[in-house]
Amino acid sequence: MSKQDSQFFNVFSVVLGLLVTFAILMFALARHVGKVQQAPQIEEDALYVASVQARTQAPVRVAIAGQDNSALKIEPTVAAGPVVALAVPTDGHGAFEAACKACHGEGIAGAPKAGDKAAWSPRIAQGKETLYKHALGGFNGTKGVMPPKGGRTDFPDDLVKQAVDYMTSL
Repeated sequence: MSKQDSQFFNVFSVVLGLLVTFAILMFALARHVGKVQQAPQIEEDALYVASVQARTQAPVRVAIAGQDNSALKIEPTVAAGPVVALAVPTDGHGAFEAACKACHGEGIAGAPKAGDKAAWSPRIAQGKETLYKHALGGFNGTKGVMPPKGGRTDFPDDLVKQAVDYMTSL
């Protein structure tokens, strides 16, 4: 090993050591700032405290023979939060944008891209009823998978058919 190689190795080792030390110090600083600034604010947040108490309370209360168990009553379980319903579009274009575009926009999972005449022509040749059947009930083909109603089972059948008509018209 030449003197220049040895000198380069030494300098490189020092620089690498300094970078590792700097990274460790930055990590320690970030942990300290998070502990000092963020932790107290989180622990004082009423919603956080309530959620922790809800998750850590005893899951059941047990009736004990020979004691007054009248205070124990069956309570309905409370949902975790409000149920958010997705909006249902009113036309085929809206249905395409809300559900179909996820796969047919980029050709994911073997789905023919919307507007690709070469990919759609053999499918259109099978007839609209076949397209409707595959869109409504799902289809496992040799090149891909079509989930029932494009994964939006809350869509009415007529809306799915309108979305098929929209895609085939592109």
